[in-house]
Parts: sequence; C-alpha cells; structure tokens
Amino acid sequence: MEKAIVIIPTYNEKENIETVIRKVFTLSIPFDVLIIDDGSPDGTADIVKELQLEYPGRLFLEQRKGKLGLGTAYIHGFRYAIARNYEYICEMDADMSHNPEDLVKLYNSCAEQGYDLAIGSRYVNGITVINWPMSRVLMSYYASTYVRFITGMRIQDTTAGFKCYRKKVLETINLDDIKFTGYAFQIKMKFLTWKYGFKIIEVPIIFTDRTLGQSKMSSGIFKEAVFGVLQMKIESLFKQYIPEE
Repeated sequence: MEKAIVIIPTYNEKENIETVIRKVFTLSIPFDVLIIDDGSPDGTADIVKELQLEYPGRLFLEQRKGKLGLGTAYIHGFRYAIARNYEYICEMDADMSHNPEDLVKLYNSCAEQGYDLAIGSRYVNGITVINWPMSRVLMSYYASTYVRFITGMRIQDTTAGFKCYRKKVLETINLDDIKFTGYAFQIKMKFLTWKYGFKIIEVPIIFTDRTLGQSKMSSGIFKEAVFGVLQMKIESLFKQYIPEE
C-alpha cells in the first residue's frame, strides 16, 4: 500500500486536536498525520507533542511562528508530503466538522477508482450541513454557484476543505503562485486541478459545524474569495495548462 498522509492545520484547537488525531489512527487505512501549528497560544502543539510519544513515526508536527494563514499552512504541508514521497495527500479541518471516517472514502476514490482529486462535498447530494445558521449555509452555497458561473467548473462544493490529492496533482501545480489564504485558496487549488485536466470526483459527506473552539471565518476571507475568483479567471485566459510528462 502506497503511503498516505493527512494534513491538519491548527490554531487554538486544544479542545479538538486529540480527538481528531486519535480518530484518524483508528481507521482501516494507515494514514500518517501532519499537524501544522501556527504558534497556538492555547498549547495545541504541546498536546500534539505528547501524542507523538504514543504514535512514533506516524504523527508529525511542524510549528510555525505566528498565524500565517490556512493556505500557506497547506502549501507547507504539501511540500513536506511530496518530499517524503506520500502518494495520497489529504487535507482536513481540526475542529471535527469533517468526519475522519470519510477519509477512507476519499482515499478509496483515488487509490481504487483512479481519481486524482476527491472532494468531500456538502452540496453534491443536496445540502448536507448540520448546525450552521441558514445565513451561512446560503452564503456558502451561493458562493459555489458564483464560482461555477465565473470559472466554468462543474464542481458543486468549490470552497470545500476536505480533500484527497494524488501526489502528481500537487507536483504539477506551481505552489509558489498561490498566494491566497482562505476560501480563495481552496477554490484556486480546485480550479488549477481542473484546468490541468486531472480527474475529479465529489464524494458526499455530512459537514457538522464545530461544537468546541472558535471559528476562523472572517469578512476578509470572504472578500478574498469573491475577488480572487475574478482574478484567477482573468489570469487563466493568458495561460496554457499543460501537465509536464
């Protein structure tokens, strides 16, 4: 079995991090886990260090100084995983809004069904979101509608952050060109995967909003996504997307 890793960025997730790590390690797929912590003042990294004693060689921690943003955390994690020859590279939130058990479905979509990107989708089978206020559900749903209209992608959940990539996708995309940090980062990664012609599938999941800790959502993240979509569409008109052999 080829190696697989789950990348989980953290900032002040002490209430959730132990639960999500332990759950991942109970799965039938032997995922490794990489935590990328942005200097959490609540001691999240200390909890991870204690758990590393229980899971030697499977649980890894990268600590960064300061809150540098979700997008840069994932890019850091992608480079880490590529350098260590992981074939399947997953990303998920630390707050248990993504059910770790669904990692198996995402992995199998790539490893067994031959897809290059599997997306844990809240909208491919209607709307499957629990505990969000209706205003946020509508904002997220219509944000994806807007992205599809501007970009031409057929992906239903364009802002989803629960995914599994084959390594070749991340090796093809120029990660240095991605400067977005929030939802726009997630959108651009899907957009580039699509433009390069990789095979994408949306796997239905149930998304449950966090019950512990605080959301990192902000108006700045939303604005970045709105204007970032226009920017990436315009840039794409002047570029050819040809994967290297």
